[in-house]
Amino acid sequence: MTEENPDLQRWRLILGAPAEKHTGPPVGDGAGRDEALNWLYGRDPELARRGVRRGGSPGSREGGDGPSVLTTVDWLDAVHRLFPRETVERLQRDAVERFEILDVVTDPEVLARIEPSQSLLRAVLRTKHLMNPDVLALARKLVEQVIRELMAKLATEVRQSFTGTRARRPSRFKQARNFDFRSTIRANLGNYQPEQRRVSIEEPRFYSRTRRAIDQWQLVLLVDQSGSMAGSVIHTAVTAACLWGLPGLRTHLVAFDTSVVDLTDDVTDPVELLMKVQLGGGTDIAKAVRYGAGLVDNPRRSIVAVITDFYEGGDAHQLIRTVRALVEQGTVVLGLAALDEDANPNYDRTTAGRLADVGAQVGAMTPSQLANFVAERIGR
Repeated sequence: MTEENPDLQRWRLILGAPAEKHTGPPVGDGAGRDEALNWLYGRDPELARRGVRRGGSPGSREGGDGPSVLTTVDWLDAVHRLFPRETVERLQRDAVERFEILDVVTDPEVLARIEPSQSLLRAVLRTKHLMNPDVLALARKLVEQVIRELMAKLATEVRQSFTGTRARRPSRFKQARNFDFRSTIRANLGNYQPEQRRVSIEEPRFYSRTRRAIDQWQLVLLVDQSGSMAGSVIHTAVTAACLWGLPGLRTHLVAFDTSVVDLTDDVTDPVELLMKVQLGGGTDIAKAVRYGAGLVDNPRRSIVAVITDFYEGGDAHQLIRTVRALVEQGTVVLGLAALDEDANPNYDRTTAGRLADVGAQVGAMTPSQLANFVAERIGR
């Protein structure tokens, strides 16, 4: 196989060494890609169950018991050189999360080369207790970079929910986000050009935007800091920072496992907040909800959002009783199985269903969806 056969190169990378009798061995950059993929995915225990041994010669996915020719630093340099960025991010994520190659986040040489990402941030949160002070300081800089990017993205989405609702009154103030598409089409139908099959817009129309009349509300965010909830912990911290100081809203942030830690004082500094989070351990949702209920001043002007996988390690009956009491006094209770950019939950449906039965609203949301929900409640 030669570099002039990119299709064969790709099939060889997909199918592995057994395909070589049809494709020939990988050469050039193809051999480097194959070695990098073998270094990582050769760790898959499924290979051992199929009798394929890890650690063969470069470019091979089977045979050999010798040590890998790549260090983690070498591997990172190779994947950055050989693969596009989106593939690099996937490989790094699998290295940390699937194969738990911890030196990716505990070795300063490796940290200096790795691409900052949310996957890296989750890994830092899970392994920061393993880091010496120098490595931790370097990891913190990476955390800051990822959080800055997240804040820049989420702040606009979250705060836009609180800028007012569109009214049906026309406005002379021309702003793109207030563009009234339907009224514009109706007003310009006389300018339809049949030969070009288009409408010439001479009179664009815009909505006016009215500011909501906002009463003071409380938002109590209770976030499960067990290991499986790392993504939700990150997005909850950033969301709380974006919501902080908005008119008409007082935000609390509480993290819990079997203990409860009120992090409200650190909401304005999500990096500091996340560096205090201790992922892992058991889960006592009932204790956290009881604490959150104690923070509520005005039940009918409060939202308690419990962000958890609902795998209760505490008293499930007490959890149900507390949620029922909150709902009966007029508090909005949200049970969120995920709060992140994907909103793909993995949760205990039995406990979630019991909470829904007593009046909690259960589901999964992105941060912007949560902000819209809160804004709509406040604006009623």
